[in-house]
Amino acid sequence: MKIATIIIRTLLGLLFLYTSISYFLHLSPEPASTGEFKAFQLGLMASTYLFPLAKSVELLCGLSFVTGKFTTLANLVIFPVTLNILLINYFLTPENLPLAIFVFVGNIFLIFTHWENYKGLFKMD
Repeated sequence: MKIATIIIRTLLGLLFLYTSISYFLHLSPEPASTGEFKAFQLGLMASTYLFPLAKSVELLCGLSFVTGKFTTLANLVIFPVTLNILLINYFLTPENLPLAIFVFVGNIFLIFTHWENYKGLFKMD
C-alpha cells in the first residue's frame, strides 16, 4: 500500500505541477473549446481571479505531493478543485472524463491512506 501511495501521490503531484506551470508560463496552447464548455470557460476567465487561484492551489499542492511534505493538508485543499474537475468534465467535456476520474479517485485514495490524520476533524465533543 505504501508504494501505491507514493506512486499515486507523485503522479498527481506531477500532473498538478505540469498544468499549473504550463498555465503560468504559457507553455502549451489552450485547446479550442466549443459549445457549453466554451461559455463556461469564458465566464471563468471573465472573473479574472478564479483561474490564477485554482492554478496556484494546484501548484502548491503539486509541490506538496511531489515532496511528500504537508500531504495531509494538501489533500484537503485540493479536494474541491478535483471535485470541480470531475464535475466539469462529466457535464461539459465527457471525452476528458478518464483523466478527471483518475485525479478525483487519486485524491480520495490519498485521503483514505492518511485517514488517521483526519479522524480529529470528525470528532464530536
